Amino acid sequence: MTTRRLRAIARLTFRNPASLVYLGLVAATAVFVTVDTLFVTHEDASFAGVSLFLLSAPTIFAFLIGGDLSGVAVSESAWFLYVALPLSVLIQSFALGWFVRLLRDASPRHAHPQGA
Repeated sequence: MTTRRLRAIARLTFRNPASLVYLGLVAATAVFVTVDTLFVTHEDASFAGVSLFLLSAPTIFAFLIGGDLSGVAVSESAWFLYVALPLSVLIQSFALGWFVRLLRDASPRHAHPQGA
């Protein structure tokens, strides 16, 4: 991959407003889940971690299916989720940036009516 292509990928993933809002929402949710897990006592299990999976859907589910197909040892290990979740979020952020660029490029540049 060339440096130019890597910069374009990074720009789509990290440097557009839609991706930044998405990544900020994921980061805020991750902080909430961490605080809830470490500092709040619950009588039974907390469902705070489910929100991270919902924010990274549908790509996290593709990773989970791939992990199940590769074996029980992979899909049930903690390292698999620690890798799959951030990768899923980055893929989602890239896709969101690409979609925003696609919409921006498809819209007309000058939408002013003639003669008005």
